[in-house]
Amino acid sequence: MGCMSSTTFERTQRVAVLGGGPGGYEAALAAAQLGAEVTLVERVGVGGSAVLTDVVPSKSLIATADAAVAISEASDLGVNFYAKGENGKPLKPEIAINLAAVNKRLIALAGQQSEDMRATLLEAGVRILSGHGRLEGPTAIVVSTGEKGTDFDRVEADTIVVAVGASPRELDSAKPDGKRILTWTQLYDMKALPEHLIVVGSGVTGAEFASAYMNLGAKVTLISSREQVLPGEDKDAASVLEKVFKRGGMQVLSKSRADKVEATKEGVTVTLSDGRTVEGSHCLMAVGSIPNTAGIGLEEAGVELDDSGHVRVNKVARTSVPNVYAVGDCTNFFPLASVASMQGRTAVFHALGDIVIPLELIKITSNIFTAPEIATVGYGVKDVEDGVADGMVYKLPLAANPRAKMMGIKDGFVKLIARKGSGTVIGGVIVAPKASELIYPIAVAVERRLTVDQVSRVFAAYPSLSSSITDASRAMHLVNIS
Repeated sequence: MGCMSSTTFERTQRVAVLGGGPGGYEAALAAAQLGAEVTLVERVGVGGSAVLTDVVPSKSLIATADAAVAISEASDLGVNFYAKGENGKPLKPEIAINLAAVNKRLIALAGQQSEDMRATLLEAGVRILSGHGRLEGPTAIVVSTGEKGTDFDRVEADTIVVAVGASPRELDSAKPDGKRILTWTQLYDMKALPEHLIVVGSGVTGAEFASAYMNLGAKVTLISSREQVLPGEDKDAASVLEKVFKRGGMQVLSKSRADKVEATKEGVTVTLSDGRTVEGSHCLMAVGSIPNTAGIGLEEAGVELDDSGHVRVNKVARTSVPNVYAVGDCTNFFPLASVASMQGRTAVFHALGDIVIPLELIKITSNIFTAPEIATVGYGVKDVEDGVADGMVYKLPLAANPRAKMMGIKDGFVKLIARKGSGTVIGGVIVAPKASELIYPIAVAVERRLTVDQVSRVFAAYPSLSSSITDASRAMHLVNIS
C-alpha cells in the first residue's frame, strides 16, 4: 500500500523590535540574518538616542577636546606654534574652540551614522516603521504614525524585542530649560563655550563632560555628592582622574549635594545642602537616567518591571513573558551600548533557535571617555578585598613605559588581577590615553581564561603602550616550588 506525501509550509517567524538603538538595531539585523520577517519601530530615528543625542555626539565632542589637549601639550615634546607679529617677532597663538562649528559637526556625524544604520537594515530586508509604538498584549505592537500620530499600524509578532532605552533623569528642584540648565542631550545647542559650566553628578556622564569642557577651555566646577569622583569605580583610577582634573584647574566639590538649581539673568545659581551657593553660566545635570518603559503596555502584557521601572531580564534577555525579550538601558542588566548590542543578538538567537551563550556580567568591558580614559573588565580590586574573588593584584605605572615617555604621558597605569594558584587573568584596569583600545587583550584573556604566563608569552611591539600589559603579566609569573 503506497503512502501519500503532503507538503507542509512553515510560516516565517515574525519578529517585531520596539526601539532602534544599538540593541534594537542588532536584534533586527540578527533576526533578518536568520530569515525572520522583521519590523523595527522607531520614533526618533535608527540608532536611537545613543547615536543621535548620546554616545556618538558626546564621544565626538571628547575627540575634539583630546585634539585641543594634544595641541596645548605639544610644546612638552618640543613642538611650538608661533605666528609672525610686528617686525617679524613671533607671537604665540591661542587655541580657539568654535563650539558652534564643533556641535554642527557632531550632529552631522550622528545623522550620518543613523542613515548608515538605516540603510543597512533596509538592505537586510527589515521593515522600518516611524512612530510611537506600544505593546498590545504579548503578540502585537500598535504604532501611531503620521504627522499628528492619529494613524495606526498593527504589527503581529511571534517574538517581540523591547529596546526603548532611557532618558536623562530630571529633578523638580533643577528643571532643565534647555538654555542655562541642561541635560546631556541639550548640550549640542550651545553656540559658544560656556564661561563657567557647573556639572552636578560625578558619575560616568558627569565626569566625561566635565573632562571634555575643561579641556576645551571652559571653567568647570564638578559637584560630587560622594567622597571621590566616579564612585563605584576603581579607587586608584578615580584618584588619578581627580588629580588630573584639579591640575587642569577644575574645582571639585566632594561630599557636596546640590539641593536646588535656578536660572538667573546672567547664568545659574546652584544651592548646596549646607547652604553654600555656586554661581556659573550654565549647569549640566548628570544625575542618572530613567527607563522609557512607562505607558507602552508592558505591565498589561504581563512583563515584570523593577521598582525603578527597568524590565527584569535573564542572561539571554528574556522577560517574564516567554516570547517577549528586552535589551539595553531599559533593562536591569547593564547600561552600555555594547551590552545592548550583544543582548539584541543573544535575544534573537535564543528566540529563533540559534546557538546562545548567556551573557556574563563579569566579562563585560566598559570604558569611561575622560582624559585619560579608564577601561575595566572582569573582577575589580574591591572584589578581591571583599573576598568575592580569590585574586592577586599587580599595578604598573604607565610612566615606566618607554612609549609613554616618548609621547609625554605622565598619568595612568595598567592593573592586572589574577586568580591565586592558577594565575588565570580574572580582571584588569587601564588608565591611559585610548584605554578603550588597550583593554581588549585583557578582555580576551578574561574571556578565554588565559593565565598571566600565557599572556606574558605574547609578543608586544616595542615600544608600545600595550607592552605594559605583557610587563605586568611577567611580573606576576608564578614560581612553583615543590
